[in-house]
Amino acid sequence: MERTIKPDALQTLMQARQDVVVFDVRRKADYDADNQKISGAMWLDPEKVGQWCTALPHDKQIVVYCVRGGSVSNLVLDTLLGKGFKARFIECGIEAWKYNGGQTVAK
Repeated sequence: MERTIKPDALQTLMQARQDVVVFDVRRKADYDADNQKISGAMWLDPEKVGQWCTALPHDKQIVVYCVRGGSVSNLVLDTLLGKGFKARFIECGIEAWKYNGGQTVAK
């Protein structure tokens, strides 16, 4: 499985109701500074990934995103992959999602 997923490919998966869950892993300050999130995504503190990852489903694809798909997403992804999850992050983060017309909702 690739480490990343393009925004349009994720939109296709979500529209097809595939077994995919999306998590917002932006740093708390970045999350608080933006009043939008991807529809259906739940925010999880990236600094506590070791704690919350134990409750994630192993039978679903996991997609995480941060602001621009950089160090935060990679750090979380490395942890998830190391625990055996089928996980990826959105290329260029929520900014690319928005740019490509992905649906967001107010938090």
